[in-house]
Amino acid sequence: QVQLVESGGGLVQPGGSLRLSCVGSRIIFRVYAMKWYRQAPGMQRELVAGITSGGNTTYADTVQGRFNISRDTAKSTVYLQMNNLKPEDTEVYYCNAQWTVTGDDYWGKGTQVTVSS
Repeated sequence: QVQLVESGGGLVQPGGSLRLSCVGSRIIFRVYAMKWYRQAPGMQRELVAGITSGGNTTYADTVQGRFNISRDTAKSTVYLQMNNLKPEDTEVYYCNAQWTVTGDDYWGKGTQVTVSS
């Protein structure tokens, strides 16, 4: 069974940084596009950043210039480096893996990020 496990969330002051990690198991990690989403209570889940199997990246306008997504295929891990965090970044962050060839689509259980003084 495929598993995606996020870690690295927590409480940070405004202007601080966190690095989220998502480790995939039982997955051919190198072929999957990896994405980070976030969701606040009562809100729709929104795309934060994505990285293709080839390393191309995309970002939501709200995080462009502050967040950086990267992947380490050898470790089956995708990262989200979050800098200059703002209170509005307070949400649960989810890892997603998609393989367009097969339609496979997997989600992690999420990690809470709270930005507060």
